[in-house]
Amino acid sequence: MLTVERLNVSYGESRVIRDVSFSLGRGESIAVMGRNGMGKTTLFKALMGLLPVRSGRVRLDGVELTNKKSYERVAAGIAYAPQGRMIFPYLTVEENILVGLETVTDKTVPRYIYDVFPVLWNMRARRGGNLSGGQQQQLAIARALVTRPKLLLLDEPTEGIQPSIIKEIARTLHALRSEHGFAILVSEQVLSFAMEVADRFLILDKGEFAYESPKAGVDTSRIHAYLTV
Repeated sequence: MLTVERLNVSYGESRVIRDVSFSLGRGESIAVMGRNGMGKTTLFKALMGLLPVRSGRVRLDGVELTNKKSYERVAAGIAYAPQGRMIFPYLTVEENILVGLETVTDKTVPRYIYDVFPVLWNMRARRGGNLSGGQQQQLAIARALVTRPKLLLLDEPTEGIQPSIIKEIARTLHALRSEHGFAILVSEQVLSFAMEVADRFLILDKGEFAYESPKAGVDTSRIHAYLTV
């Protein structure tokens, strides 16, 4: 469904993503792993249209997105929960979620959002900035999902979150993907979380993919080596 071909992304003269190519099937989940500074967030921002690409192509369901604006990519079926969550701290939980409905015709929050994230229902009148890190991450995912995406991009979703909430988010994502059929591309450094949500693993090292494996045959010691070097 998602096809990325020979993608190159730069900051000024510094090339951060180097000839990256991969594909993601409908309903599939891929974890992009690697240490800080290896290009994960740059790759995700480029896929979302927040950074320009120097060369290469991005297509979703055969639709060319390479030069599309970020809101056009949302309309095409990509949802994004960014690193750091980036919720609106002075808006309520419900108002934050409603922001995600800007590009869809039906402006009502799907009931399943509150069913799978009951804490958001209980806190829907509370300001987003008053939520814990784990609650803000659930809010960021909920805000992305109300667009009814074909593909959900999650950038470092476990950053700054306690282990019990990490496990809860992993279970919720697995259930949502099974029920609604969207694909997931997640940037992550916590291998235990990635093992819960991913079907396939791509290791990014200095802007290039250094290792790829399906979950069934993944070499966790090799991944650990890339994460800790």
